[in-house]
Amino acid sequence: MLETFAKAIVNTLAVYASFGLVFAVPFVWLGVQRLDSEAQGSGIGFRLLILPGVAAFWPMFLYRWTRRIAEPPVEKNPYRLSSES
Repeated sequence: MLETFAKAIVNTLAVYASFGLVFAVPFVWLGVQRLDSEAQGSGIGFRLLILPGVAAFWPMFLYRWTRRIAEPPVEKNPYRLSSES
């Protein structure tokens, strides 16, 4: 039973990673410059560098890409709030 559970976890992670890689390749080439203005005009080195992170966090990037959320949200912590006034 424990072996079946372990296989299920490994298979689930493999499917997640596969979806992530399938999503990450077109996102890195097409979508990243739409979500982050600083990424516009970046080279292949930058894109290869962010590829593993995009593959790992693909649900978040898919959500932002489909909702057309352009920039990351600004933090609302006490330090930032005190510096605004």
